Amino acid sequence: MTEVAVGVVDAYVIDPDPAGWRVLLLQRGAATRCPGSWETVHGHIEAGERPEDAALREVREETGLVAERLYTITVQPFYLPRMGAVQMAVVFAVFVTGTPVVTVGPEHDASAWLPIDDALARYTWPRSRTALGEIVSLLGGGDAGPAEDVLRVR
Repeated sequence: MTEVAVGVVDAYVIDPDPAGWRVLLLQRGAATRCPGSWETVHGHIEAGERPEDAALREVREETGLVAERLYTITVQPFYLPRMGAVQMAVVFAVFVTGTPVVTVGPEHDASAWLPIDDALARYTWPRSRTALGEIVSLLGGGDAGPAEDVLRVR
C-alpha cells in the first residue's frame, strides 16, 4: 500500500516591491538531490512541528531571511519512488521587505531575486510555476482581500 504523508513545505519568498514583485529562487548545490535545479525554499516538517512553523524555519535556515507576512496557499502532491510514498507539500507565500540580503545555506550554490515572469521561466518544477501563479492570483493586490482571514497565517 502506498503511503500518503504531509511531510514537506514549499515557501515562495516574495519581495513585494511596488515597482514589481521579485521572487527568490535557489539553485541546488552539486552535492544535493537535483543538482543545478532552480527551486523555491523547500524542506521537511520536523516531528511535532506545524507546517507554518516549518516554512518560517526553512526560510531562515536556507536564506537567512525573516518573514514579515505568511500566507497558506495550497497543498501539492508528488510521488517519491524510492520511498513508495506520495508526499504532500504545504505551500506558503512568505513576504519580506526592505533590502533582503540572502545568505544561502549548504544545500544551495546560488540565489536570484527575479521578476515573476523570469521566475516562472527558471523554475525546474512545473508545480512551482502553478503555485506561483496561484500566489499572484490570490495575493497580487497586496493581500488576500476577502480571503485574508483564512489565508494569512502570520
